[in-house]
Amino acid sequence: MNSMKPTRTWYNRFTRGIALILCVAALLSLTACGSASAMEQKQIFAMDTVMTLTAYGKHAQDGLAAATSVINSMEALLDPELPTSTTYAINHANGQNVVVNAQIAKMLSTAKTVYDNSDGSLDLSLYPLIKLWGFVDGRYYVPLYEEIQAQLKRKAFDQMVLTSYPATGSYSVSFPAGTEISFGSIGKGCAAENAISAMRQAGVKSGIISLGGNVQTLGLKPDDSKWTVAIQDPNNTASWVGTVQVGETAVVTSGSYQRFFEFDGTTYHHIINPVSGSPVTNNLLSATIICEDGTMADALSTAMFVLGETRALNYWRQYGGFEMILITKSNQVICTKGLIDVYTANSSAGDYKVRYAE
Repeated sequence: MNSMKPTRTWYNRFTRGIALILCVAALLSLTACGSASAMEQKQIFAMDTVMTLTAYGKHAQDGLAAATSVINSMEALLDPELPTSTTYAINHANGQNVVVNAQIAKMLSTAKTVYDNSDGSLDLSLYPLIKLWGFVDGRYYVPLYEEIQAQLKRKAFDQMVLTSYPATGSYSVSFPAGTEISFGSIGKGCAAENAISAMRQAGVKSGIISLGGNVQTLGLKPDDSKWTVAIQDPNNTASWVGTVQVGETAVVTSGSYQRFFEFDGTTYHHIINPVSGSPVTNNLLSATIICEDGTMADALSTAMFVLGETRALNYWRQYGGFEMILITKSNQVICTKGLIDVYTANSSAGDYKVRYAE
């Protein structure tokens, strides 16, 4: 591989102003004709993403304020480059225990479950490799084989020790010295889940939030109909391949089109293969997970993309608990069978062929 820094041809196409999963027809069909359907909306920038929060009803403003507070709090906890964050403390603990809150403990536990069940396809300890490729600071770089191998030796997610202290409701975690983790593949899902919970506690019964490629809903729309969530077209990010009708759930997409750079005619995206230490190369353009648990949905979306079509479908068959949409490089949209009655193809999206997996 060429170790020169990309200069003219690299760029980042992580579009901050457009949600990576588009919510369509969810808002346009509603009017503020009464307190039950009055809409409040807020946009914030957090976790390197423009986030759109929408709530309905008389408690909408309180709900948005509570959700915003949760998201900002989690960003401060998770940023691995922020010296005051919990993630920074974990990465500089030199093998010692670090006290963590319930949110971080859930992310670590969920990630470990997916790690174990997917042969390590979701590995939070790939942060040194993500930095090596330049996906942290935007200084994109195609590393030498030797550089990649050196950072692969720092993987140690399988050696995580997560301890719960029920008497105090606290947790601690430790990794071998030199391990560095990131919650980039699971953090937005957990933030969305907790933001929805905060909205609910504030009295909101209907709402939807979009955190980049993560959408999570609260209840149904004010008219008691389902939400319409569109799945972005990886080949035309201004459009979508189809829509799903959902109730209260999370819809999370990971894809090679979300963040990448080009060098010498080759495209390198941000989802790293834990075995090779390089961007994943398989037949998938994106993997979308539909699951009530937003943290799990986020974790699975990355893991299923890494696994590729065949192994991802085998994972779904073995473990279940979620529905999935895979979009392949051959323009196939593969939906799991639970989506037969809720997925609608976009007839103007191009030459996509839809099939349902059993």
